[in-house]
Amino acid sequence: MMHEYEILPSGDTAVLLRFEQKIDPEILRQVTMMTNAIKKAEINGILDIIPAYASILVCFDPVKTDMRSMVGKIQKIKPEKQSEIEQGQRVVRIPVLYGKPFPEDLEHVAEHAGITADEVIQIHTMNTYPVYMIGFLPGFPYLGNLDERIHTPRRTEPRTDIPAGAVGIGGSQTGVYPISSPGGWHIIGRTPVKLYDPAEEQPVLLRSGDLIHFYSITEEEYEKIEKTGGKLCL
Repeated sequence: MMHEYEILPSGDTAVLLRFEQKIDPEILRQVTMMTNAIKKAEINGILDIIPAYASILVCFDPVKTDMRSMVGKIQKIKPEKQSEIEQGQRVVRIPVLYGKPFPEDLEHVAEHAGITADEVIQIHTMNTYPVYMIGFLPGFPYLGNLDERIHTPRRTEPRTDIPAGAVGIGGSQTGVYPISSPGGWHIIGRTPVKLYDPAEEQPVLLRSGDLIHFYSITEEEYEKIEKTGGKLCL
């Protein structure tokens, strides 16, 4: 059953589909269903469709359509059944060299949780994480379902340079830095996989609705994947 949502104007050239405002797996499924349905409808004039935690922003070309027409066409869309969406949902396995490049952060997360670093790694790799949205940086995935045992407040002093591929924990969320960037999350590991590559036809690897599973690798395995270009075949 599709949750109710409201459609609001967002400036002169976009509409916002606003679902119940909370972070919830069921809301994410509804957002994913409606996003896919809008794409499938191929409405003339749409320039971009941007899903988030509990909303979808639909940007359109005002030369080809107008606000009233866009709202009317979206209101007529009936999303596919839940089971059909779930069958096509991608599960992406991401290798991580834990403890690099900032081993002190992994130790801090362990200390904050009252467990060992190995237990932090075990907990982090045992869950599957839904991608709620892409943002902050090109290709940065905001992931839910982080085990409460390793929730860790952000660093009191953010770093000015976190390398691409850094896997971090910030509060109740985990994520991966796709490019070098300042940031305040605790870095517990690093992946050799490229989440953002501007040279590719599809530069962003992940998308909203994907399911992410992290697994631990050795330094030798990290270097091997890195030498192949850090690409995943999805």
